Amino acid sequence: MTHETELTSPVDLCLPGGRLNPAAVGWTRRPLHTANLRGWGRGKRWEYWGVVTPDHVVGLVVSSLDYAGVHGLYVLDRSTGVEHSTDVVAPLARGTVLPARSGEGEVSARAGKLEIAVAQAPDGTTIRATAPGVRLDVEVPLPEGHESLGVVVPWSGKRFQYTVKDVGRPVHGTLSVRGRTYEVGGPEAFAVLDHGRGKWPYAVRWNWAAGAAPGRALQLGGEWTDGTGSTENALFVDGRLHKIGEDLRWSYDRRDWMRPWHIAGERVDVWFRPFHERRGRTNLLVVANETHQCFGTFSGWAMTDDGTRTDLDGLVGWAEEARNRW
Repeated sequence: MTHETELTSPVDLCLPGGRLNPAAVGWTRRPLHTANLRGWGRGKRWEYWGVVTPDHVVGLVVSSLDYAGVHGLYVLDRSTGVEHSTDVVAPLARGTVLPARSGEGEVSARAGKLEIAVAQAPDGTTIRATAPGVRLDVEVPLPEGHESLGVVVPWSGKRFQYTVKDVGRPVHGTLSVRGRTYEVGGPEAFAVLDHGRGKWPYAVRWNWAAGAAPGRALQLGGEWTDGTGSTENALFVDGRLHKIGEDLRWSYDRRDWMRPWHIAGERVDVWFRPFHERRGRTNLLVVANETHQCFGTFSGWAMTDDGTRTDLDGLVGWAEEARNRW
């Protein structure tokens, strides 16, 4: 088990010279960090939103790697398995807007035939995105008392990451695909935010899993946090966060990503069974990425702070492995 500090007051991520602020290391129940990153070249900033409905899975990302903006909009039709994907690269991240605080300000990107605009306010978020054949227009309310997991992961004074994982937010609006419009909403629809700001090492691998169902949500991470003393694992029950402070064991088959995944520790033991695999691979020699993101359902349990086991059967979401040289 780790011994992580819960932070309860606003704090800057970096010291005036750009190194990691030691007082920023810890975890939060709501966004409290200001990502005052300085310098150029190793900075990574992104805003990823996932939306899950009974009919579709949607993913959109606005990101800056300093030397490039990498943006995308993805839609999976759950009944047919048909994917619609638009990915663009903006040299030097031109036209990319990413604020320093999670939940505040505007996030936007416009490059090629892709436009993404995310407006953040204290009571929720509006997301609008358009790409060839696809349009997303949804509201993501922030319920009173809803908690999210914020974590600072310290590799060193010069390499560190601040992440906010907000899982199981309500969502409503519309999704249009190839001229057909679908209503987004209802108890089985939810949204997930991955907000990231930091200074990363050149080569890194990570695991990420997230899932939700009415009244329950799960956030699990691994590999990239191992050995840092920080973890990004949490159970959410009725919007309340229960921090799971331990490095978890991830077991899955890289020869067959559609086989069941097993993720376990002292306070969590879940199986994840995919129904679809999304593959992404780029290789530009110096810059390369390989991602296997599987969508599926969870079963198993996780433990609340008071030791109560919470049944996680029926959660829908994803589990992934990503490898980056960037």
